[in-house]
Amino acid sequence: MTAKDTITPRVLMLSAKDWVPNNPHLPVLIYKGVITDGDIATQFEQRFADNGWPPQWRDGIFDYHHYHSTAHEVLGIARGSARLVIGGPGGEEMEVEAGDALLLPAGTGHCRLSASLDFLVVGAYPPGMEFDLCKQAATPAILARIVALPFPERDPLNGDSPPLTQFWKSPPFSQ
Repeated sequence: MTAKDTITPRVLMLSAKDWVPNNPHLPVLIYKGVITDGDIATQFEQRFADNGWPPQWRDGIFDYHHYHSTAHEVLGIARGSARLVIGGPGGEEMEVEAGDALLLPAGTGHCRLSASLDFLVVGAYPPGMEFDLCKQAATPAILARIVALPFPERDPLNGDSPPLTQFWKSPPFSQ
């Protein structure tokens, strides 16, 4: 990957909001305009795979608040546009459009408020992680699972340049 391919994300640190735990250590990373033309879905799938985040699905984003406690998730907006809320009820509302991507650490609430009819997302997770679907307050066991998840080796958009650790710092209690 060349320097011109590197996308500097917006960093959004969230605290718990309503019943959604969000991640206490890792921020959401928002990448704008990653891919601007061609078959964006296929390009996101290839970029995620090249960086060690196997693509898992093409679909939309649920229209209800939820989070995942067993996986970090990257969402590549492949087509259309949407208004999302990130962080749970009362969280941060944002517009996304084709070519944007969101890296959501485990525990991050997300919900689609509205979308264009052609809205399409590519979803991927680090190897060995399978997502669950949490729609209720986190128990102590869920919170422990969120903070104990392995740290991804590579940024799903930038690979090692810059390393994901530039934006995601390992908590002091990790290895």
